[in-house]
Amino acid sequence: MPVILGINAFHADAAAALVQDGKIVAAAEEERFRRVKHWAGFPSQAIAWCLADSGLTLADVDHIAINSQPGAHRWRKVAYALAKRPDPRFLLNRWRNKRERSGLAQQLEQAFPGQPCRAELHFIEHHRAHLASAFFASPFEAAAVISVDGFGDFASGAWGQGSGTDLRLDGQIYFPHSLGAFYTAITQYLGFPNYGDEYKVMGLAPYGEPRQLEAMRQLVLLQEDGTYQLNLTYFQHATRNLPHQWSHGSPVVGQHWAPALETLLGPARRADHPLEQHHMDLARSAQAMYEEAFFHLLRALHRQHPIDQLCIAGGCGANSVANGKVTLATPFRSVFVQAAAGDAGGALGAALAVWHERGLPRCQPMANAYLGTEPGPGEIDALLQDPATAAALSEAGCSQRRLDATALCEEVADAISDGLVIGWFDGRMEWGPRALGHRSILGDPRRADMKDILNLKIKRRESFRPFAPSVLREAVADWFTLDGEVPFMMQVYGIREEKRSSIPAVTHVDGTGRLQTVTAAANGRYYHLIRAFAERTGVPMVLNTSFNENEPIVCTPAQAMDCFLRTKMDVLVLGDVVIRRDG
Repeated sequence: MPVILGINAFHADAAAALVQDGKIVAAAEEERFRRVKHWAGFPSQAIAWCLADSGLTLADVDHIAINSQPGAHRWRKVAYALAKRPDPRFLLNRWRNKRERSGLAQQLEQAFPGQPCRAELHFIEHHRAHLASAFFASPFEAAAVISVDGFGDFASGAWGQGSGTDLRLDGQIYFPHSLGAFYTAITQYLGFPNYGDEYKVMGLAPYGEPRQLEAMRQLVLLQEDGTYQLNLTYFQHATRNLPHQWSHGSPVVGQHWAPALETLLGPARRADHPLEQHHMDLARSAQAMYEEAFFHLLRALHRQHPIDQLCIAGGCGANSVANGKVTLATPFRSVFVQAAAGDAGGALGAALAVWHERGLPRCQPMANAYLGTEPGPGEIDALLQDPATAAALSEAGCSQRRLDATALCEEVADAISDGLVIGWFDGRMEWGPRALGHRSILGDPRRADMKDILNLKIKRRESFRPFAPSVLREAVADWFTLDGEVPFMMQVYGIREEKRSSIPAVTHVDGTGRLQTVTAAANGRYYHLIRAFAERTGVPMVLNTSFNENEPIVCTPAQAMDCFLRTKMDVLVLGDVVIRRDG
C-alpha cells in the first residue's frame, strides 16, 4: 500500500497530513511548531514530524500531493484579466504565489537536504481537495459534498457527490464572487483586521438584530440556479493590488471592502473604537446573509442530489452557526464537517484524493481528531525533574501527584465542580482549530461567572465570545434542541430553554452552544472525566476552550507548563500528573 503525504503550502494554515494503508495516521498544522497563528509558507516542520511519527523518511513516501493546481482554470483567468484589466501588480503577485507552489520539488530539497525523494508529485485542484477532505474522512457511503471559502485556484466554491471511492465535482463558483470574501469584508469593516477574525463576527452576531439584512442583500445577489454573485461596487479584492502575505510567517490580507460600503452602511469601525449596537446589528445581518446564500446553494444541491447526507468543507465550513442549522433550513438530515475544514484540511484532502485515484479501497473514516504530536517516553518526567521547572513550580506554590486514570478523573472532576480552572494535556494533539479534550482548558459550565474568570485568569479576549460545552454523546438530546454527532465542535445547536439556567457559562446570548459530542471510544479519558463530573453534579458536560493564551494551541508539555505558570490557571494535568497551585 502506498504512503501518501498531503501538503497545504504557501497559504495560511500551512499543514501536512500522512495517509498510510488506507488510514489517516498523522496530521498537524505548521503553526503548532512555529508558534505563529495561521502560519503561512512551506510546512517543513509539520512534514518532518508526520514522517518521524510514523518512522519514515522522505525516501519512503510514494506520493506527495499539494492542494493547489497552478494551471487550473487558466482560460478563465486570462479572460478575466482581459475583461477587467486589474492592477498589473495584482497579476504579478498571484503569479509569484503560483510559482512557489509549482516549485514543490525544490522546496522539499531545501527543507530536507541530502534526503532522496522518489515520490510522484500531484497537484490537486484546491476545491477538489476540500471536497475529498470532507467526504473521504466521513462515515457516509454516499453524500452530497460542498466546499465554500475565500478563494483557491480562482474558485470560491464547489459541489458534487461522493459515492464509495468516487467523488464527482459538478460545479463551481469562480473569482471574484465569494461568500468567504463577503464575510472577510464585513469582518474588516467591523474593525477586526487580522487573518482569521471572522469567527469574532459570528460570536458577536447574536447580540444584534438583522436590521441591515436588506442592505446585505445589495452585496450578495442570489441567482436562480442556486449560486450567488457579489455586487463588486462594494468590494475591491477583484482588481486592486491588495497587500498580502502567504509565505514565511503570519498571513496578511488586504482590505476587501471598497469605500462605497461606507456609503451603504455608514462609517467603518476602527479596531480601537468601542463596539456599539449598530456594529452588533451589522454582524447579525452579515451572518443572516451568509446563511441565506449558503442555504440557497444547499437547497439547489439537494435538488441535484436528493440524498440525506451532506459533507461540508472550505474555510466557511468553520461557520458552525450555519452548519448547525442545515438540517432545519434544508432537506439534508445528516451533516459531517471534518475537524480541519479550512485550508489546513486541504493537505488531508489532497492525500485522500490521490489515495482514491489509485483505485485503492475506501479509507477508514476519521474516528477522532487526535492525529498530532504526543509526548515522547519520559518527556513529561524530564520536564518535571528539570531544576528550572522545579524552581518555578516551587515559587508558584505548586504541589504535584501522579494518579491512576480513575483517581485522576475523580480529582479533576472535584476541582472543576469547586470552580477551579484546569489545564488538560493528554495524549495526541488535536488536528484542526478546535481543542477537543487533549489540549483544553476546562471549567464548570454551571458557573455564571466562569466566562469572566477565564478571561481574567487566562484568555484575555473579547467578552462577547462564547465558550463551548463538551457533552456526553448519550446526553445530547436531553440538553439540546437537536440530537446528533458533533465530534469536532463544528456545529452550533440550540440549548433547551429549561436547561439554559443550569449551564450559563456555555450558553450563548441567543441560547445556543457550539458543542462537542464525547464518547468513550473516540475520546478515552476525556469521556471518563466528564462522566465523573456528571456523577457529582448531574450535568453531563464541561466547559472547554483551547489551551493557549493568544498563541497557537500548546503542542508540547513544556509549552503547557509555560502557559500554566504565566497565567492564573489553578490546576495543570500533564498525562498522569496533577499539578495544583496550593497558595
